Amino acid sequence: MISGIGLDVIEVDRVREKIEKEQGFRELVFNEEEIAYCEPKTHKYEHYAARFAAKEAFFKALGTGWANGTAYNEILILGDDAGKPEIALKGTTAVTLENLDLSKVKVSLSHLKNIAAAVVVIEA
Repeated sequence: MISGIGLDVIEVDRVREKIEKEQGFRELVFNEEEIAYCEPKTHKYEHYAARFAAKEAFFKALGTGWANGTAYNEILILGDDAGKPEIALKGTTAVTLENLDLSKVKVSLSHLKNIAAAVVVIEA
């Protein structure tokens, strides 16, 4: 049974501008593994934007929005061996959300030159 669905769409240029102009924004929102994945990409800001959208969609799917005790850079959006995106939680965020039934979390990413989007579905 589906317990939550989240959708987020963002302009790639908004994420690019934040990363380029605001010292520390990239590290505040993205973890080391995501940065290592996005940086070598030809269109890296599309990949960053899709991951940002996924983090926003995740909080929407929870139904709580951004919660105290959680951090954007502790929500990892990485691909499995086949490239399928997956969500993993680390640190304080994992502890804060451990009482929620997050055993089945699905994420889908999409990005174009100007727009990135993500959908997250949580099943109970």
